[in-house]
Amino acid sequence: MVYSLAATTLTVAAPLGCDGSTAQGAEETADDARRPSEVVVTGTDEEMLVLEVTPANRVVVRLPRVEVGQGVTTAVAMMIAEELDARLADVDIPLADARSRGSQFTGGSNSVSSLYGPARHLAATARAKLITAAARRWHVPARTLHTRGTRVFAPDGRSATFGSLSRSAARITRPVVPTAPKPASQHRVIGRPTTRIDARDIITGRAKYTGDLAVAGAKPTVVARPPTIGGKVVSVDSEAARAMPGVHAVVRIDGGVAVVAETFHHAFQARDALRIKWAPGPLANLSDKEIRSRLRAAVPRLAAPPRGSAQTEAEFEFAFVSHAPMEVLTAVADVRDRSAEIWFSSQTPQSARDDIASTIGLPASKVRVHVLRGGGSFGRRLNYDAAIEAAQISKKAGRPVKLMWSRADDIRHGRMRPASHHRIRASHAQGRVVAFAHATASVNESFGEQGGPSPQGGVRTAALRAPAAAPLPSDSGLYNFGRLSGDSGSVDLAMPLGAWRSVDSGTVRTAEEIVVDEVARSLGKDPVAFRRTTLRSKAVKAVLDKVATAGKWGRTMPQGHAQGVAVHEEYGSCVACLAEIDATDPKNPRVTKVVMAVDVGTAVNPRGLEAQLMGTAVDGISTVLRAGLHIDRGAVRESSFADFHYARQRHAPEHFEAHIMPSRRDPGGAGELGVPAAAGAVANAYARATGTKPRRFPIDF
Repeated sequence: MVYSLAATTLTVAAPLGCDGSTAQGAEETADDARRPSEVVVTGTDEEMLVLEVTPANRVVVRLPRVEVGQGVTTAVAMMIAEELDARLADVDIPLADARSRGSQFTGGSNSVSSLYGPARHLAATARAKLITAAARRWHVPARTLHTRGTRVFAPDGRSATFGSLSRSAARITRPVVPTAPKPASQHRVIGRPTTRIDARDIITGRAKYTGDLAVAGAKPTVVARPPTIGGKVVSVDSEAARAMPGVHAVVRIDGGVAVVAETFHHAFQARDALRIKWAPGPLANLSDKEIRSRLRAAVPRLAAPPRGSAQTEAEFEFAFVSHAPMEVLTAVADVRDRSAEIWFSSQTPQSARDDIASTIGLPASKVRVHVLRGGGSFGRRLNYDAAIEAAQISKKAGRPVKLMWSRADDIRHGRMRPASHHRIRASHAQGRVVAFAHATASVNESFGEQGGPSPQGGVRTAALRAPAAAPLPSDSGLYNFGRLSGDSGSVDLAMPLGAWRSVDSGTVRTAEEIVVDEVARSLGKDPVAFRRTTLRSKAVKAVLDKVATAGKWGRTMPQGHAQGVAVHEEYGSCVACLAEIDATDPKNPRVTKVVMAVDVGTAVNPRGLEAQLMGTAVDGISTVLRAGLHIDRGAVRESSFADFHYARQRHAPEHFEAHIMPSRRDPGGAGELGVPAAAGAVANAYARATGTKPRRFPIDF
């Protein structure tokens, strides 16, 4: 359902993620018409994806998602430009503030797929209204008019900008031309590789992140944090810090002691001058070895294999991993007696607003959350720890604050991908797999929300995944592997955990793709040929064939070099990856080439999709070969990119190519899709190059 809302400019709204009952807003337009507003009035915009055409001929859509580098603003702008016949340069996609209804959740690789229908219907309806308005102005049949370049054209050469027609178009309730979106065969914008609409702003510094904001009176703020995870302040001597130049306030909060100062330089200096006695956190006697032991013990036993079958068995360990987005967590908060405003980048602004309100003792209606673009996320901005803290500090200090978590803060006290242990057994007989079992255990991701050290800023990740035991059989069900079974266990540790890009699949599928290679080897079959004969999906076979052909699978390579391959299917999409590695020095391997192929249905922006795949390739390289977190007596050992060894430019493949399979079906998900395939391909390439069976990741642990 799409309808227009009364305004002095054309404003069209579509319910997003809501049932038809929300359309009652259309009945309120008579009252709204009395309001001389150029935007949708408060109350009718709560659950809507809203399109406005301004007198300046700008097309504005306030997006109920967050831009964190994935390019969703460009994709939505392309959808709008396509159906509206507007110039892409005339489309603006600002981010919507937190709303009280509807869905503003950004995650699960669903932004493009969830917006594809509503955004296109929205723009198609707006176009029909504009054409109808022009037809009435010129007294010509609407069917004789056409649109192009954010203008309406008549057969005699007359034209009018959308902006000049906006006021009259806003009054039209029943357009006289069709409002259905174009068929895919007529697309001229969707499907064309397009440079991001914000690219120039990003590289020139015009793009504004939270740290760039100049909110009146907001002073730089940092927090002194405990040496161990979940440690608590016993006592603090702040006399020396308070006496230092530029220091405005020192306040205690749940996570430590905050310093508000004139500059971040002053704040860090004063933070280091604090004399704090800390109580150790609940994990103070726990290190990696003990955690791995507990995880191994928590893995459920596998069912008995079929009689007469041979077994390929393996166990895998995956380390904790930090999200480490390039932009550190930052939040600006202005908390007053009866209201609050918070500025930060959030994937879950509605949950954030509610939790912030609860924390500072205000009704949610009195808390306004402004959503800003983020410099990376990978799941980290599902949680809003920094915003909760900023609100607490602002309330206690009695002034606006700009809180920044340092890199060390986030790596040592922020969210992490849980460590996990996997036990897999493939049973084969007469040259085929007849049973496949996969059991796993991970550190309980919901434990911290229920009673861990940092219950604030949490969003349960259950919405991002299936029930505990479900992912295992469904993942291994990619293949015709006979009887499938799987179960999962967990270990409760008071740790700040969170959904990391690709959530469960980044470890589950990686482990399974390694085992698939080992089964092929035990059966004397080529890994690609074996997959082709056992994969269930034609689409997955097609992407596998594409990378095998494009990457010249099976070509002769020097000693210590090898190829690896892996596939994955999720989010209504599928992907294959071929990686080549130089492991002549097994302790310092280098992935030299990556070839990926995807079928995501309609690729709205192929250039953006290629960038997403490139990012997932680097994630796979990092988590398999280099990047993980160690726990030493309750503390995270790493504190920066100097020791959290995420792949740098020199570790990226020298050659990367992406192949996008043609399709006219609606888009599936893509943002997280490539991680499991890339990780599996890199692991398999390393195994073949070194003649080893890697079992602990990253391999340098």
